[in-house]
Amino acid sequence: MIWQTSRFQIDLSQPRVMGIVNVTPDSFSDGGKHLKPGNNLSGVYAHCEQLIRDGADLLDIGGESTRPGATPVPLEEELARVLPVVRHAATLGVPLSIDTYKPEVMRAVLDLGVDIINDIWALRQPGATQVVATHPSCGVCLMHMHREPQTMQTVPMEGDVVPQVLSFLKHAAFELQVAGVEKARIVLDTGVGFGKTVAQNFALLARQREFLAAGYPLLAAWSRKSSLAAVCSSTKGAALEMADRMIPSVAAALLAVDRGARIVRVHDVRETVLALKVWAAAS
Repeated sequence: MIWQTSRFQIDLSQPRVMGIVNVTPDSFSDGGKHLKPGNNLSGVYAHCEQLIRDGADLLDIGGESTRPGATPVPLEEELARVLPVVRHAATLGVPLSIDTYKPEVMRAVLDLGVDIINDIWALRQPGATQVVATHPSCGVCLMHMHREPQTMQTVPMEGDVVPQVLSFLKHAAFELQVAGVEKARIVLDTGVGFGKTVAQNFALLARQREFLAAGYPLLAAWSRKSSLAAVCSSTKGAALEMADRMIPSVAAALLAVDRGARIVRVHDVRETVLALKVWAAAS
């Protein structure tokens, strides 16, 4: 199975690790961690390089937090955040993904050689489908999101989410193919944490193999999500701190791969890569 992207044909016969690069001051897990005063991006550049040394197969760069309740970032600010990082990361020899839903950002980063558009809105913003469809070869990840980041967790989905999410993703992928995008360019993401309850998120994991019937590779993004904290909090009610979510995140990534995911999007690259080596040895 090959994922066709702008510069690379990514072999998905083995699971691939996508390292997260947040160029944001307010992301739920590591917002501002790699940013230095005065808009100094040297820490972000170093983080990109470290993720690759740790074994990341791809990098996913984002300039706007999509955590529940996050405030939208103006276009010019998002561009100012991501474009310098893209220019640097494009020299590192690995596929680059951009986490954005803005068509203008998509167009700008694709012009710089970015390989993949990773869109939480599944190209539902006006003009987004056209940007991807008119590009000759970029990859795209279509994610399911209920409502929008500002409201998705205040009124989460109801009922059995698996058929609802599967139907949405199949339709989104079909419409993209109708627009002229080859199937080999498309990957799907069930959208863990985007408008679902804890129980619904784990239903998506438990029944993840049902999504394989759609015929597209799956990307799983469980890293440091609040649902992991919810099931791992102590019996005395103590919340799981962000620093303690690495082990649950790696466990979720392994379970996702074992249930058919071909890409895992993670913060803790080194630990996930090591765990996947153990999984591969037993597979």
